[in-house]
Amino acid sequence: MKIERVTVEDAKELLEIYAPYVTDTAISFEYEVPSVEEFKERIRAISAILPYIKAVEDGKIIGYAYAGKFKERKAYDWSVETTIYVRKDARRSGVGKALYAALENSLKGIGIRNMNACIAVAKENDPHLTNDSYFFHKKMGYELVGTFHGSGYKFHTWYDMIWMEKMLGEHRENQEEVRYGAWTVEAGKDE
Repeated sequence: MKIERVTVEDAKELLEIYAPYVTDTAISFEYEVPSVEEFKERIRAISAILPYIKAVEDGKIIGYAYAGKFKERKAYDWSVETTIYVRKDARRSGVGKALYAALENSLKGIGIRNMNACIAVAKENDPHLTNDSYFFHKKMGYELVGTFHGSGYKFHTWYDMIWMEKMLGEHRENQEEVRYGAWTVEAGKDE
């Protein structure tokens, strides 16, 4: 498996991974699968400033991850929101761990200090949502920092959202600026 930079030419293949998360789960709160053109625009906008990476095995994309700005205000520049999707038949095979390790190293390389993840959680056994994402992030070193109750509605069900965070580096009094757009794909390191 190789971790590489996503390009707009990958949009169709990424969308094939993402679409079942929209149509069949409450992992994504989108109701409609975006078009390939819309997905290309998302890739362009995100990858111009922050890491957008893919895991490739035998010439096929099996997962992807990216970081988006946490908030638009200047003081939030050192924080990002992370996202990851793995092809359903490739889950629990180390793809997610490899993607997040590489994403983390890429983010450290440009000066990001906080990784944040917004995760839907099921209050009880649910056919559209497991709590696997919570457990994955916990395993990756994220800590729970808050819950928004009943903040998402999909499949006639209200879902809570949790926020988890992981600190990537020292928070200094005279913090260096983030080097947006200067990211590279950094090899992940096992913890």
